[in-house]
Amino acid sequence: MKTFYNIKLQGLLLVLITVASCDSFVEVELPKSQLTAAVVFEDYNTAEAALTDIYSSLRDKGILAGNGTGISNQLGNYTDEMISNDSPGNPSTPFYVNALLPTNSFVTGYWNSAYNQIYAANAIIEGSQASKNLTLAQKKQFQGEALFIRALVHFYLVNIFGDVPYITQTDFKINKLATRTSSAIVYQNIIADLNKAVEYLPADYLDQQRVRPNASTAKALLARTYLYIGAYPEASNTASAVLNQQELYSLENIDNVFLISSSETIWQLQSGEQGQNTAEASYFIFTSVPPPYVSLSEALVNSFASEDLRRVSWIKSIADGTFVYYHPYKYKENFPTAISKEYSVMFRLAEQFLIRAEARAHQGDLIGAKEDLNKIRSRAGLSETSAITQIEILDAILLERKFELFTENGHRFFDLKRNGKLNITLGGIKPGWDSTDNLFPIPQNELSANPNLRPQNPGY
Repeated sequence: MKTFYNIKLQGLLLVLITVASCDSFVEVELPKSQLTAAVVFEDYNTAEAALTDIYSSLRDKGILAGNGTGISNQLGNYTDEMISNDSPGNPSTPFYVNALLPTNSFVTGYWNSAYNQIYAANAIIEGSQASKNLTLAQKKQFQGEALFIRALVHFYLVNIFGDVPYITQTDFKINKLATRTSSAIVYQNIIADLNKAVEYLPADYLDQQRVRPNASTAKALLARTYLYIGAYPEASNTASAVLNQQELYSLENIDNVFLISSSETIWQLQSGEQGQNTAEASYFIFTSVPPPYVSLSEALVNSFASEDLRRVSWIKSIADGTFVYYHPYKYKENFPTAISKEYSVMFRLAEQFLIRAEARAHQGDLIGAKEDLNKIRSRAGLSETSAITQIEILDAILLERKFELFTENGHRFFDLKRNGKLNITLGGIKPGWDSTDNLFPIPQNELSANPNLRPQNPGY
């Protein structure tokens, strides 16, 4: 398959050109461009290029960026997964000491990049709907992917910032006056978008490397969303719909989970060029000490059982004769290779087992919950859980999520938050922690540009 992230077209979609240069979603306006949106969506190739360019943006900018600015690193520092050194210019320091300000450039970057990506997804939806040349199947594909993207980005926004605007169109005059939507309504909108995406997207992948979402990808996010809002029957059933696709997905050997060809991967973001691997590996891996920016928390490393294969395969130690430091080693290729070996995994099967385990436990299906939990433990080389009661099983699942999903797009922060355990877990070990740190501040420049976004989140 061609490397779609590298598609370059003269005068590509005006919306995406604008998005790349705008400071804020409230300022996005259609420019005078060489190529109008109508023209873009009358040709399949240019429309596809516009869509896949959003995946490049997700990979490189903002919340899901694999480099040090994304939440895999920053929320790791914000919680108890990572340790940030105090070198000048380290972007992780304000997160590590829990001292974010409304003027923090990385927080502002999360907000702006997210709404730019949402704007671009809305342009895909509107443009493909209006197209006269795209086939019905092509329109459904474009709209299904764009709806998934819109839901995905709003999912992270609501979990990071709380009440946020849910933007569903490209009219800048409306967008610039957007008001914050309650988190409950944001979740309802996410679910509605994902249900449409499931309807529109095909069961099979468009490519062998699973870099374009299919219906199961939308279901994977839907299952997570249901879990987060406490809709446990729906979370269990939706996770089952993914897990039952055994012709597509299966748990991998622990060493193969993050390889491009992994049968555990539900969706991953392709590298920018052939031979490139992941930004996560480039940022997290260090070969000399002290680490240049961040390292894994020793407390996290020591909390793994000695026989846990994840401790052996997904964590690496570097010593200087006096001190030992650790870094994430889920992605192992921190330099280009002849052929790309690893892409950034966004959704994988293990999470779906843990989602269903938690949802089953909440519904009183303790046997089913333990069966799902033990699948993950067994793959890690561990014995079956000794948990018996509902509370014990739920605690065991949360602990297993800590070991399985560390440094993957903020799972630890979100898990502690939705279980009401942020303060008790971080209050005693993070000297800068405050109960209001459960939300990031709304960027100050956004509040100044649009008073409808006020008030600021508590504590800022």
